Amino acid sequence: MAARFILPAEGAADFLHTTLSADAVPFTPHTSDSMDPSVHFARCSSKLRSLRGDSVNLKEELNLLFDQFISENYYQTFNPNINVRPEDVCILLRHACALVPQSNEHLVIKFCQLVHHLLNQLKVIVDEPTLHALVSYIVRALSVCSKWTHTEVLLALSTVLYGNGPQCQKHLHGLLGEEGLLLLFSAPSQPDLELQRVALSCMANICLGIPGQPSLEDKYRNQCYSVFLKALQAPKPDNCDELLYSAVIQGALKGLQCCLSGGKWRFGGGEEVGSLLATLKRLMFQGAPGVSVEWPSVLYAASLPQYEGPSTPKPPEAPKEAATPGKASANKKKKTRGKGKKAEVNRVDDGDEDQRETVPSLPKGGGGGGGGGGGDSSTKPSTTSLYPAWKRSSSDSEFSDLEGSAQCKLRLYQGRVRQSALHCLLAVVRGVEKRMLYGYWSSFIPDAPMAGPPPLTLLSIVLKDPSPKVRACALQVLSAMLDGSRQFLGVAEDTVSPRTSFTPFSLSLAATIRELHRCLTLALLAETSAHTLTQVIKCLAYLVSNAPYQRLRPGLLSPLWRHLRPYVRHRDVNVRVSALTLYGAMITAQAPLPEVQLLLRQPEGSGGSSGVGTPQDSALSWRQREGFPSPSRAPGSRGRSPRLPRTPVEEEGAESGAPWLLKLCIQLVTESREEQSDGEAGGTGGAVASEPSPVRLEALQVLAHLVRGYFSLAQVCVSELGQVSARCLQESDPSIQLHGTKLLDELGTGIIQQNRPESTVPTPARLPMSQVVDFWSEVLRGPLNGALQSEHHPTLQTSACDALSSILPQAFTLLDDKIQMMCITVLLGLTYSENSLVKAAAVRALGVYILFPCLREDVMFVADTANTILMALEDKSPNVRAKAAWSLGNLTDTLIVNMESVGVDFQEELSDMLLLKMLQSATRASADKDRVKCNSVRALGNLLHFLRYGQLTRSVFQRPLEEAVRALVQTVQSEATMKVRWNACYALGNAFRNPALPLDSAPWSSDAFSALCSVVTSCKNFKVRIKSAAALSVPASRSSYGDVERFVCVWHSLATALENSEETHDFLEYRYCASLRETLLQALVHLLSLSQWEDMPALGAALTGDEGRAIREHLIRYLRGEGGHRGMEGEGESGTDGLSLQQRTTALQQTLAGLKELQVEGDAEGVRRERESGRERVVDYLEDLLKSSVELELALSVSAEPSL
Repeated sequence: MAARFILPAEGAADFLHTTLSADAVPFTPHTSDSMDPSVHFARCSSKLRSLRGDSVNLKEELNLLFDQFISENYYQTFNPNINVRPEDVCILLRHACALVPQSNEHLVIKFCQLVHHLLNQLKVIVDEPTLHALVSYIVRALSVCSKWTHTEVLLALSTVLYGNGPQCQKHLHGLLGEEGLLLLFSAPSQPDLELQRVALSCMANICLGIPGQPSLEDKYRNQCYSVFLKALQAPKPDNCDELLYSAVIQGALKGLQCCLSGGKWRFGGGEEVGSLLATLKRLMFQGAPGVSVEWPSVLYAASLPQYEGPSTPKPPEAPKEAATPGKASANKKKKTRGKGKKAEVNRVDDGDEDQRETVPSLPKGGGGGGGGGGGDSSTKPSTTSLYPAWKRSSSDSEFSDLEGSAQCKLRLYQGRVRQSALHCLLAVVRGVEKRMLYGYWSSFIPDAPMAGPPPLTLLSIVLKDPSPKVRACALQVLSAMLDGSRQFLGVAEDTVSPRTSFTPFSLSLAATIRELHRCLTLALLAETSAHTLTQVIKCLAYLVSNAPYQRLRPGLLSPLWRHLRPYVRHRDVNVRVSALTLYGAMITAQAPLPEVQLLLRQPEGSGGSSGVGTPQDSALSWRQREGFPSPSRAPGSRGRSPRLPRTPVEEEGAESGAPWLLKLCIQLVTESREEQSDGEAGGTGGAVASEPSPVRLEALQVLAHLVRGYFSLAQVCVSELGQVSARCLQESDPSIQLHGTKLLDELGTGIIQQNRPESTVPTPARLPMSQVVDFWSEVLRGPLNGALQSEHHPTLQTSACDALSSILPQAFTLLDDKIQMMCITVLLGLTYSENSLVKAAAVRALGVYILFPCLREDVMFVADTANTILMALEDKSPNVRAKAAWSLGNLTDTLIVNMESVGVDFQEELSDMLLLKMLQSATRASADKDRVKCNSVRALGNLLHFLRYGQLTRSVFQRPLEEAVRALVQTVQSEATMKVRWNACYALGNAFRNPALPLDSAPWSSDAFSALCSVVTSCKNFKVRIKSAAALSVPASRSSYGDVERFVCVWHSLATALENSEETHDFLEYRYCASLRETLLQALVHLLSLSQWEDMPALGAALTGDEGRAIREHLIRYLRGEGGHRGMEGEGESGTDGLSLQQRTTALQQTLAGLKELQVEGDAEGVRRERESGRERVVDYLEDLLKSSVELELALSVSAEPSL
């Protein structure tokens, strides 16, 4: 390897002089304390820029100046006030590369060292001119200079290329082409490993992606990816230096990570993904103690035992230094000090000397992933064969200081390799499609514990790796795999034992979830590194958020709930925050979950861990079961928390029946740490300080989750929670204020949910109305009003508006008039806010208030709200328009309710011009984005239903009326989202309810019926079909359907839709088949009940033909209630009211009686005869249908009777 040399310079008395040679002593820079680095740089830079190529003593001057630059420390951590502009560095380097002749190799080396020194310490990314100048110079130097210079030259190139890969486009072919220099130096056949390492570093920096800059071209990125993967898969060279080889692997892993993270990565077909994952899995265990297996070259998506099982274990090669005569005596001495226990071993962090942990090494054939941490493991590792000497304490080490330092350095490098491999795996997990990755889960996540050595998985690293940083990386990978896996894990189920001879996939997946719980709980109990402990808890939070606990046997969350309790009091803030996050995840997991409900009801400390210390103190960890001392009892352990007895507040919570977690979170939010410690140590006597802001924010979120998912348990503290929210609003921290208003919003929503008509909560168990009124009176007289008017914090105003809209309507009626007026006035005023978020929240709140019984009949409030909404509907913000459209839909719903309850008086009091403006604004909004259009069409349907005959006949309403209906028709026929089309069909059906609409004569009515007929037969979405069929059955008179041609068209469309009611390409639509058939059959019966004599020929022909025979069986099943079960998701999707069997039969009998009494009319005898014949065929069809239904029912009842 090339060293740094000092060229002799005349008159340079301050510098050492040495003879130039390949064996010269490396230059050791020294710092100059007498001059500021910025001033030093400016002076040296000025001298260098004054030099010219023909200057006398150029080489000596350059050598002296280079030494002066390199000797200065430019790190900002060392000199925080350093101020060197990047452009000055670029100018200096461009000028220097023009002065240094490439024939003088020693000056070339000095210049390359200068480039690396300045760019690295000053964190400069060179500009494009400097980039081209330096890359061109370095590439020429690689071609001209001797091999001994190449390492330093490539190191400078690596620094120059950092973050500039896409910018050096014209140099990429020479570097990465078929005969590129970097490909030559980085090839696995390269004998110089140091040269290969630096070349790989150059390629990694080329691939490095910088935010805001274009990524590297795919062809070069693919080329680099191939080189990195080949370097990782190449066999280890014979007799190579272990440290250097580890550095090469680490460089290749860094480059691979840059490739995978530099943009969206597309893997090829075949075994490309499996080959990469196999390589990364092997390197995840590089240098791990006791691991000796034959690694596969490819991982397959299917779980294949021959690729996962360990091969014949190879005995680990003991270090030569360990074979010393003093080995026996050292072991004997170790046993004496351990008092009969197994040898104590230390986890050593990568460079963290102060963090020592005890951990057993990995077993030969596997790791701790599948059960290595459990007491049921059949493999007992031998301390003499599996624990190398470097794992023992330093006082008993058999190495000399130099030898021990080498071993520590090797462990450090190998740990970095494992860490880099996990970083690459993390990039793969984030870059590969989730569905593709699920097939490889079995290679990285264990199944249920099995006999024999457990497989090597990510959990093996989490439980057994000696480096906390590596364990933390493994947990990050596992968290990324679990994140977003809810749909995949949702298949898991083990509530019922399988009766088949094979194990279903759902049961295997459930076993995987249970094993994840078991191993991560072991890691939670054993981990003492605060950073890694945080990652353990975060990983558990991802698991809890995605696991389907409703489909799993109870008992998974209870141990975790108990073991987590002490970490809420952990000394590390991040651990406390993550512990609260995990509690929040358990509370939100399919809430309300019976197991969590039981845990919340239990007094704190019951059922196991009492919560008076860390799990290391209160539970028997896997380390103790395997004979190793617990880290909490190991000398020098710093990860445990102090013993914390239950505080008086927690005792009070346990006695009052309130969930202890709720009381704890209230305490964390409101009390100072000195108050929390009362009764424990008498306080510290220092300054009073509350919990850090992250802890308080997370506690507030847990409170919000508790109120949302388990309001029946939290309602006992509703007044106290209101006080917590009020206290948060009085603080100066906007984040605390914001979470306080969100908690208030959740409280209001919980009260509303509890009082809904469909609520299953019995009335005595609900919060008394008087308490609800008192709660809101206190809140609205408190600091919430100030939050509503805090113009400098629009997010807080938005959240306060949401909280104001969560008042129970019945409670709002009982509030004081002044409070009611204050709420309305504030909301109306906030609709004029310049902030779109505040305006949208205020408009939405008004849309809630318009539904309140005490306000909806107030014509003045309705008019004021309508004008405000119409103004917001013209806002430039899409979010404001969407909220305004929703509020307009609610307002028009109110109009319909008032029309039915109050009557014509309310319709007459409302201004015609206001209704016209509402109709026109809703029509314009129906052409907006889907999120606006969705509720705009709903409002149009309500308005068309609300308008009176006198208004519809006025000329000023004629054109807006036609435009409104045509807007609905276009929406029904458009390619908008299904929700929008569903609302449009609903709106047309709503409009058809208005008897004043001229459906028989208006030119637009034909288009409306035609659109609905088209949708009912051809729409892919069955819910839209259901709503269109329901709309077609709305008109209450025969004249509304128009002439015979239109009436028959509607009939044929419904019949065709009934025949095709089971034809769909989307399996998910089958759940709505029964609802669709029921709605279609009710619509057909409705048409028959309205049919007149002119319809008889067409109906008779239809019923006696193929169409009648096709729908006959459906009609019989409809009359007998055999249309099929709608199911949970199909329930309620029927577009008509559900009729009982008796009502269905009665309706058909009444239709038959009406047809028999129908007087056939006609001018011509032939027409009368044709109509009479058609009526007879319809009557015969219906009589036969009723008779067949009765006979079938009698036959089934007889067959159901028991035989004598």
